[in-house]
Amino acid sequence: MLARIAEALERLTPPPAARPDLGAADAFVWHPLPTPRLAPVPKVAAVGIDLIKGVEQQKRILLENTLRFARGLPANNAMLWGARGMGKSSLVKAAHAAANAEAAGSLALIEIHREDIRTLPDLLNILRVESRRCLVFCDDLSFEREDADYKALKSVLDGGIEGRPANVLFYATSNRRHLMPRDMIENERSTAINPGESVEEKVSLSDRFGLWIGFHNCDQDTFFAMIEGYAAAFALPIGQEELRAAAVEWSVTRGGRSGRVAWQFVQEMAGRLGVRISG
Repeated sequence: MLARIAEALERLTPPPAARPDLGAADAFVWHPLPTPRLAPVPKVAAVGIDLIKGVEQQKRILLENTLRFARGLPANNAMLWGARGMGKSSLVKAAHAAANAEAAGSLALIEIHREDIRTLPDLLNILRVESRRCLVFCDDLSFEREDADYKALKSVLDGGIEGRPANVLFYATSNRRHLMPRDMIENERSTAINPGESVEEKVSLSDRFGLWIGFHNCDQDTFFAMIEGYAAAFALPIGQEELRAAAVEWSVTRGGRSGRVAWQFVQEMAGRLGVRISG
């Protein structure tokens, strides 16, 4: 009987993760189930960092931090928060590419999906014994009511008993400044016996990132700078006046301006003009 129970438990227990080959690619996606593994990404969907316009200060801060880490120097975990479509995730991927352009193979980019954040400590335990420096990246991170996954991230950012591995840095993007809905924060403050203590643990999560980089909606001049930068890079055969007029019309139909809208517009114009682009 005991032998059968032991066999059943072994079947229920997931096999240990095989040691990853971090030299197989420059980027990976973390899959914790059914067997923990890092899936290599042959080519990262990224644009050159020089093409990211309108966020010059944010770009400088993140790039400097990423390059320091790739060089083996101290660096900070970073949260990029703010307006949608303003290049937060594009900037992370571009900074990673810039680091590897400076020193080939110096930095591995590892994407972890929002729904797998609870397994972040498991991923870090796998990476802890590796020699290659790793940038763990979670795009569009946020937490909802009764969501306890933030505790796994808090433990990683605080270091825990083991501390964050020296070869790992964590970057996240979010549309929310405090990683949770404003109405949830206000509701907890209004209903809790001790409002401060009730909310502090969750709200202060974003404060645990060493770098806290804000992105804001762009004005028309910035939007023009974005599209003109793309147009020049891809040698689109169109004059500035005609390009700007078409861009204004495009932004009106899309209901706003952003880096994402600028990129979509340039793809549209390239298609109209018969110009092949990549990205």
